[in-house]
Amino acid sequence: MNWRRWQSASAILCMLALMGCARIMPAPQPSIENAAALGVVSGPDLAELRLTEKDASAALASFIESCPKILVRDDQSGLTQRADWQDACDAALTWSATDPLGFFVAYLTPVRVGDGAAFATGYFEPAIAGCRVRHAGCETPVYAMPPELVRAWPDDVPESEREGQPPLGRYAADGRFVPYYERAEIEAGALAGRGLEIAYAVDPIELFFLQIQGSGRIITPDGETIRIGYSGQNGREYVSIGGVMRERELFGDEVGKYAPSMQGIVQYLRENPEDGAALMRLNKSWVFFRELSGDGPLGALEVPVRRESSVAVDPRFVPLGAPVWLDLDRDEADGLWIAQDTGGAIKGANRFDTFWGAGDEAREIAGGMSGRGQALVMLPKVSAERLKPANTQ
Repeated sequence: MNWRRWQSASAILCMLALMGCARIMPAPQPSIENAAALGVVSGPDLAELRLTEKDASAALASFIESCPKILVRDDQSGLTQRADWQDACDAALTWSATDPLGFFVAYLTPVRVGDGAAFATGYFEPAIAGCRVRHAGCETPVYAMPPELVRAWPDDVPESEREGQPPLGRYAADGRFVPYYERAEIEAGALAGRGLEIAYAVDPIELFFLQIQGSGRIITPDGETIRIGYSGQNGREYVSIGGVMRERELFGDEVGKYAPSMQGIVQYLRENPEDGAALMRLNKSWVFFRELSGDGPLGALEVPVRRESSVAVDPRFVPLGAPVWLDLDRDEADGLWIAQDTGGAIKGANRFDTFWGAGDEAREIAGGMSGRGQALVMLPKVSAERLKPANTQ
């Protein structure tokens, strides 16, 4: 995607997020700028990691796709420099397909960021029914990014308090900078008739969940597949409707209660259309899309994310494009991944979101993914060597 969902191209979210889990409300993190400030230590030898040829082959293919972007972007983590990746990227292009493990051994060094204690969730690419031209039964607009949605400082924010990125919003008719339209206003037609519609969805509930994922496919009645990816967000507050349902004690095993899962949430929304619509509007966040033409959803690195190879990270703690090794209590997520995406709730060191592709199986795995264990980040050898004064076991 850019699967950043709400804050960058990334970024969509897992079904656990819908229930108000750590994906949306991560545990408080110490105020640490990046991985370099947190500190890294040498990891074990690659030979000790039980890597498979199949896993290494898929990771190498995704690494090669990432290289053109790695070589031209700055690393927020402070662990690498652009030139550090040059030798590995050059070698990857011509590396023998019969020895993918040899590439990682030859050019990369595992390091542990902080204590390496990892937490991973999952995301996938949903598919929903829709149409190009609005008609009865297919009327929920999928909007492109509106040009007036910009970042600026409101006049009432003193210069002394203007730190970091200014907020998203729009300029009102009187010239004031104000918050952008929230979900309820957009649903009421705030953007209608402006030619921003990419397509229309049959089911507003399905579009709601696709927005949370941040990317997906729209399947039309004539068989056309419209692939859409994250383009931007309205800057308004995200509210986990699953979290609200939990607070309202709507989850449970007894009659009249709903299962604490995506299926339970959808069941509630369908069985209670008025209250369900009001519940969804509590989430003021709205995601805008762009139509994609490639063979996969784009991640924050602007390359296609791949099933069981791409992972979303916090780029302050993992360089985008870097290989990541996970060893979790969810064995299906063990192995090599490439950091190609980000996420609005993927914050802090050793926080990951694994991508599982499209389809029912991907939906099931991603929706139930919640794994803990250890993580290592693979850095170019020159980067690891430069970090050595602080890089001791």
